[in-house]
Amino acid sequence: MTRSLKKGPYVYEKLLKKIEGKKPDAAGVVKTWARASQIAPEMVGYTYGVHNGKDFIEVKVTEDMVGHRLGEFSLTRKFVKHGGKMQKDLEMKKKEAELSAAKAAKGSETSRKSNQEL
Repeated sequence: MTRSLKKGPYVYEKLLKKIEGKKPDAAGVVKTWARASQIAPEMVGYTYGVHNGKDFIEVKVTEDMVGHRLGEFSLTRKFVKHGGKMQKDLEMKKKEAELSAAKAAKGSETSRKSNQEL
């Protein structure tokens, strides 16, 4: 148990110093590498640039986020997708079906408009 109740929440002190005396609108993006820092009520309204190992992900802190860690909102892994050639073929067929359905719907609208004009 790394953080017990007697220890209290871990909030990185430099983050609080960076926003001290500033308004949320005027502060801009506050860059940080402190992913383990918990979100305190004083941080609500500010936008943080949380480092994910490659670049900074902008996180706008809301009231619902209080008590969570900053790193929870800046994902470090990017899901590409499962599949392969067979999955790609299935997606292409699905896309072609959607395009043909859209063309058919568009064609029926134009024929309906021409019938109304007569």
